[in-house]
Amino acid sequence: MEGHVRKRGNKWYYSFEASIVDGKRKRIERVGGRTKKEAEAALRKALEEYNNAGLHFEPTEISVYDYMDYWFKNYVQLNCKYNTQNNYETIIKNHIKPALGIYKLKSLTPVILQEFINKKYLSGFSKNHLTNMMTVLSGSIKYAVHPCKFIKDNPMQYVKYPKYEHSKLEIDHKLISIDEFEKIIKRFPAGTTFYIPIMIGYYTGCRIGEVMALTWEDVDLEKGTIDVNKIIYKRKPNWYFGSTKTESSVRIIKIGKTLIDALKKQKKWQTENRLKYGQHFTQQYEVEELDGNDILRRIHSLPVSVDAGVMKPINMVCTKENGDVVTPDTFKYAARVIHYSLGILFNFHSLRHTHATILIENGANTRDVQARLGHANIETTLGTYTHATEKMAEQSVNIFEKATNNNLPTK
Repeated sequence: MEGHVRKRGNKWYYSFEASIVDGKRKRIERVGGRTKKEAEAALRKALEEYNNAGLHFEPTEISVYDYMDYWFKNYVQLNCKYNTQNNYETIIKNHIKPALGIYKLKSLTPVILQEFINKKYLSGFSKNHLTNMMTVLSGSIKYAVHPCKFIKDNPMQYVKYPKYEHSKLEIDHKLISIDEFEKIIKRFPAGTTFYIPIMIGYYTGCRIGEVMALTWEDVDLEKGTIDVNKIIYKRKPNWYFGSTKTESSVRIIKIGKTLIDALKKQKKWQTENRLKYGQHFTQQYEVEELDGNDILRRIHSLPVSVDAGVMKPINMVCTKENGDVVTPDTFKYAARVIHYSLGILFNFHSLRHTHATILIENGANTRDVQARLGHANIETTLGTYTHATEKMAEQSVNIFEKATNNNLPTK
């Protein structure tokens, strides 16, 4: 699109043809300044604003840093759920902006993006985490191509996933052997941050959010039970108590002597640390917050020296030495150590899978296992632990064969 400048009286004007509306072409003419040079500069600016439909930047010059903010505001916040927004924002802030933010959007090439992904892979990020990074990059740059038309091609379509040895599903379904579990406990023994979360996961099969949400009110050491009635989840930057995955996930789990003893030691350890840290020990409180019509249960942490007013104190089971709460985010460190330093294929769900498999393979009633895991229906349990139930079926046949053959008359 071209324009023109002309002098009328003491002023210079610029003009250009706008789009046809209702079959008529409209000509836009405005004052450009007192000199021809000023009018030409005003014309260039007006054409840029008109062609960019009111954008506050020139698409060909925008940086990746600024474009990510634009995409997040104009697409992610309008189309994605709250947790997805949080995940994308974290990836943009912690990974994409620091490494790629200085580039112009139009300068991104498959080589630059492949090198970025390869470096993240070599740094030990999980396949799931890397997939999320690639999803953000692919989605954001695709949006720049269409509908924005800031660039003509999406270089992410040429970037390849590094080859991972194991899938997330395979890790989730990894059985932790007794020897491996002993190695894990040796690395994170009693009196360390991750000992109790690991023990609870292994001996109850609870989900990570359920384990980290446990308070001492949920634990009855005399009866040997744990009341699973909530989870812990994150609404950046705070942690909250929330409802369990399904209604059937609310359950009371029986626990044995090994875990009872471990929990008793944990309680004693916390008491000792409270005395050791004194006024610097961290206490958790539950605070109700309104979000529209919803009441949120925020977990608030304060040193015991701070007057908490009317806030309700809560005593978390899983804490650090100084009283800070242990969260699913905190546990990522332990998972990386187990996976990479100890060489054991692992994530927290491995403990849940191992617990259920051991029960089923050793003859536990499948419906009891379903209730213990908090599955909504028996089909989920049977489908998830097919291999274990097949082994149990073989054992049943052998039991029947043995029982009947012993009663049959010999020839």
